[in-house]
Amino acid sequence: MSTLVYEPVIGLEVHAQLRTESKMFCNCGTKFGEPPNTQVCPVCLGLPGSLPVPNQLAFEYSLKTALALHCEIAGFTKFDRKNYYYPDLPKNYQISQYDLPFSKKGYLDITVDGAVKRIGVTRVHMEEDAGKLVHFEGSSGADLNRAGTPLMEIVSEPDLRSAAEARAYMEGLAHILEFIGVCDCNMQEGSLRCDANVSIRPAGQTALNTRREIKNMNSFRFVEQAINAEIAAQKAIYDSGGQVMQETRLFDGDSGELRTMRSKEEAQDYRYFPEPDLPPITIAEEMLSRIRGQLEELPAARKQRYIAQYKLSDYDAKRLTDSKALGDFFEAVIARGVAPKTAANWIASDLQGVLNERNLAIDTCGLAPQSIVELIELVEKKKQLSRNAAKEVVFPRMLETRKSALEIAQAENLLIVADAGATEQVIDAVLAKFPKLVADYVGGKDAVINAIFGKCMVEFKGKGDPAAIRPLLEKKLKALREPK
Repeated sequence: MSTLVYEPVIGLEVHAQLRTESKMFCNCGTKFGEPPNTQVCPVCLGLPGSLPVPNQLAFEYSLKTALALHCEIAGFTKFDRKNYYYPDLPKNYQISQYDLPFSKKGYLDITVDGAVKRIGVTRVHMEEDAGKLVHFEGSSGADLNRAGTPLMEIVSEPDLRSAAEARAYMEGLAHILEFIGVCDCNMQEGSLRCDANVSIRPAGQTALNTRREIKNMNSFRFVEQAINAEIAAQKAIYDSGGQVMQETRLFDGDSGELRTMRSKEEAQDYRYFPEPDLPPITIAEEMLSRIRGQLEELPAARKQRYIAQYKLSDYDAKRLTDSKALGDFFEAVIARGVAPKTAANWIASDLQGVLNERNLAIDTCGLAPQSIVELIELVEKKKQLSRNAAKEVVFPRMLETRKSALEIAQAENLLIVADAGATEQVIDAVLAKFPKLVADYVGGKDAVINAIFGKCMVEFKGKGDPAAIRPLLEKKLKALREPK
């Protein structure tokens, strides 16, 4: 068996559908899930005599992305025709960009195993999406609703050296696109997809070996799994004395297998030439200045601000910036007086866990920040509700009924017993009910107090205040030890 050590060389081409209401070159809608072929017109069907008109918002979204990725912006750009035949590409060509994209030489910083690495971004350019084939038993159909949807392609340099780095890059890019509002990054619906170019070479070699491309991966997990499988496949070929042939492959997420799709085309196979129906575009400085002004705080900057301004841990800050909506909600809660660390624990841990179980998002669950503030205050400030009852009962009922935390706690009889006399009565009842535990404590077994405390909490049925119960229990037990 070969002992040769190989170094993977990986570059990603990420395709992101832009969040516009109309397509790239016509006014047809882009809503996902509509009946097949109901969002089409002569332009996106490629009918003779139809002419494309560029979508200005799509162009501005693409510029915004390039600026967020620190790209150089060209003053002049154009569209090109990329010629190839697919059943779901009715024009038999795709309007894209070839030799004069509007941006180049950007970067994205990723973190893997605690180490920060800068990944070069070759270019960001615009194009239109193809349609989609729908397969039935014995036949197939073409749904052209997606044909012409504004698509942005983000091409990385071959700077990635592992599947884990590729996944981190893909996740980091998705966070940026979500934060700046240009793509919903819903991979299940195909609005964010990834092609990976993978090769391996002996460690220390500088020349690149033949690469193979893995097409149309639609989950972060699949990106990592597919690249690892491809690296293993290429290693087996080289170790057996063979040569890797350039080709395009597909990854089956269910079986974990890769299969050949076609031999890889080169640029000349697409017969690029300038799009004759669209004039070149000059990008004015005024437009760039306006779009720069629209850029919101990016995830990495927000994370560092949370650490510096709110004294959150790196872990908490990362959890809150994994989603723009989560961070926005957190800031709305602390603006209403909740301590940042307290808000972080509640939002990113307790409440987010319940939302994940119900497949809900913090910004669309129907609860306003003020309602969460009231829930937190019932537990942390007023000490009227136990944390467990808040998470297990009150918050889920708030999601279902939209009632306030106090209303639900009262209706469910969950408010903590704060009356000193009532608390003492319950403790006395527990001591009388478990004489063996009391005798063990009096006999010198200090640890038994934890068991007795637990019995007290059970007796209170979630309505006891631990901060009041524990000291009173300790006082009573210590009195029993004193000589009479």
